[in-house]
Amino acid sequence: MKGLLTSTLAITLAFRAFAIEYHVAVTGNDANDGSRSRPFKTISAAASIAQAGDVITVHKGLYRERVSPPRGGESDVRRITYQAAPGEKVVITGSEPTSGWQNIGGDTWRLTLPNSYFGSFNPYAELIHGDWFSDNGRRHHTGCVYVEGDWLMEAAKLDDVLKPAGSEPLWFAVVDGVPDEGPQYLLNVAWIKPENGAPRPADKLAAQKGCQLADCAEGGKCLGYIRKGDWVRFDGVDFGSGTTRVELRGAAPNGAGGLVELHLDGPDGTLLGACEVAPTGGWQDWRSFSTSIKETAGVRNLCLVFKPKPVQTKVAPNSTEIYAQFPGVNPNKASVEINARPTVFTPATPGIDYITVRGFDLRNAATNWAPPTAAQYGVLTAFWCRGWIIEGNEISYSKCSGVALGKYGDEWDNRAESAEGYVGTVTRALEKRWTKATIGGHVVRNNHIHHCEQAGVVGSLGCAFSEVVGNEIHDIHIRRLFGGAEMAGIKFHGGIDVVIRRNHIYRCGDVAGIWLDWMAQNAQVTENLLHDNVGGSGDMFLEMQHGPILVANNLFLSPGVSVELNSQGVAFAHNVFAGRMTNMRGDDRSTPYQRPHATAIAGMHPAQKGDSGDHRFYNNLFIGESSLSVFDDAAMPCFAAGNVFLGGARASRFDSGPVLLPDFQPGLTLDRRHDGWVLTLNENQAWASAPVRKPVTTALLGRALVSDCAYENVDGTPLRIATDYLGHSRDPANPFPGPFELKSDGKQTYKVWPRD
Repeated sequence: MKGLLTSTLAITLAFRAFAIEYHVAVTGNDANDGSRSRPFKTISAAASIAQAGDVITVHKGLYRERVSPPRGGESDVRRITYQAAPGEKVVITGSEPTSGWQNIGGDTWRLTLPNSYFGSFNPYAELIHGDWFSDNGRRHHTGCVYVEGDWLMEAAKLDDVLKPAGSEPLWFAVVDGVPDEGPQYLLNVAWIKPENGAPRPADKLAAQKGCQLADCAEGGKCLGYIRKGDWVRFDGVDFGSGTTRVELRGAAPNGAGGLVELHLDGPDGTLLGACEVAPTGGWQDWRSFSTSIKETAGVRNLCLVFKPKPVQTKVAPNSTEIYAQFPGVNPNKASVEINARPTVFTPATPGIDYITVRGFDLRNAATNWAPPTAAQYGVLTAFWCRGWIIEGNEISYSKCSGVALGKYGDEWDNRAESAEGYVGTVTRALEKRWTKATIGGHVVRNNHIHHCEQAGVVGSLGCAFSEVVGNEIHDIHIRRLFGGAEMAGIKFHGGIDVVIRRNHIYRCGDVAGIWLDWMAQNAQVTENLLHDNVGGSGDMFLEMQHGPILVANNLFLSPGVSVELNSQGVAFAHNVFAGRMTNMRGDDRSTPYQRPHATAIAGMHPAQKGDSGDHRFYNNLFIGESSLSVFDDAAMPCFAAGNVFLGGARASRFDSGPVLLPDFQPGLTLDRRHDGWVLTLNENQAWASAPVRKPVTTALLGRALVSDCAYENVDGTPLRIATDYLGHSRDPANPFPGPFELKSDGKQTYKVWPRD
């Protein structure tokens, strides 16, 4: 009878035509029915029963849980909505409060917890890792320590935390059985051979987990990037009539090395023995190591399982000790928290579509590195899903990324650190329903995203057909402890038909404000304010793009670099550039381009060093170092007209009728006032008279040379730059150069953020 009632309830929930609003409150109870008068206590309880069309309203308070929606909506009009109650502050956090800190001298305190406190995920043992991640010669963990809402910086070694605190207080953790120092990778392997047998080269493998092939200084390939728990299997290894020893060629720098367990058939097969690989001095300093094994005969499959060397730690057995500096603070009387969850709002599986997340404060997630070749997680993750709306949230304090519009995960994760490897990722994605009908199409709007050390918004493939609009994104990678090639305010791979519009992006350190990497075909970057993005690629980096891409009505105000280009087929219209334009001409990767407004690959652009150009520059303002002459030697033709060059900026040889005013003082300043950000700029109406400028349209821009696609809107309609940065109509006969349609001469003051 119980089973019949359960089935009836499931059918009723699946087919009911009316929507329900469920309520959640910190004073509630998960045994309640979720009504306004009898709310649930946790968001997860409401999520477990919500169906398409339902709304989950969460009332003020602090919720310490990971929300994993088990299902999504059915369409854009029948979605499941998670929202903070209007006007109420709702915080969902990945951290937990602490007590029991012990002072061990000076500013330093220690907290001891049983490893069981963390369950299956201990962020103080979990290393940040992944394709294109650089550890800068030290270890980095996903966890952190938070004091009064802000985070401390992770130290490189315990000794640093035992000293008096400096300007940046530090923390460090020691976990029983886990090394507390050294690189995250263990060793390299070139070959393995049974006694009296022939060496089996590393690249003659049958299966693997985690490790990757790399070039070997002794010739051929070696197994590299080997971490704890990785394994590799060699099939058909000949042990002859009986073998009791095995030799292995290994390499590891000082502080690294590890154990190589030898199993029959697979990682859980019979253990034959273990070989210790000691440090050899470097990743390519090779030595031979041998070990005895149980006598083995015949042709067998041999599996190598990699583990760190056993370590002796000073921490109590099965415990985690967290050391932290609290200058002038008693952590037992202050608000001190530690991480407990790797994410805050993320489904457990892909394919959870049509979710709305609105109005929350989402924070303190122990996220790992989000490369384009692996499952990507953020504080909030639209995990290989369709049609999410993420709006009006504050998203902050992620060890890596804030919002992830990312890829699915599979056995190939973090095994493709090369252009060829990412081509394989794209090919498999097409097999796993990477189409406009099933993936992407998200809206990320009006969020405040800050204090993320990898990216504010990251996405590979799952970001296609999405809009990122009206967000304030800042303080990204400002600590600069680790590095890598996936870091920016917004970092997308496969951003087909993406619209990035009206965002405010600043204080992105040593990375880029916006980085579009591979396959952002027909993306539009318009009406964005970027400034104080110092180091790295500055305000924007476009890498391996073949066009068409539109960049219009933007304020690129950072000193140093405004735009770095390693691409073809980009149209720049009505922007202001206060920093340098760079034209990279040294890439030899073969990369794909798509059919119009689709994920299907139309072709591969062959690798050609020096292959740059096919850009358009219309009606822009160039100031100071932002010269267009860097494109004079582009391999493909470029086109320019109607641009104005101020304060020493230089025109290109292909610019038609530029206005050159080397002595004009633009007086460009950006100031923060009580009501927002204000831009001051000197302009002159005379710029409109010579030359007369054409409006920027699909007809003017033509077609991108490589992809042979037209510059048009993401819905396929013809584009026309008919408004300026502030939304004012442009003169259809002679639009004014730069991002603002000028109404009068002289010093102009524009409120550029927030957009009223």
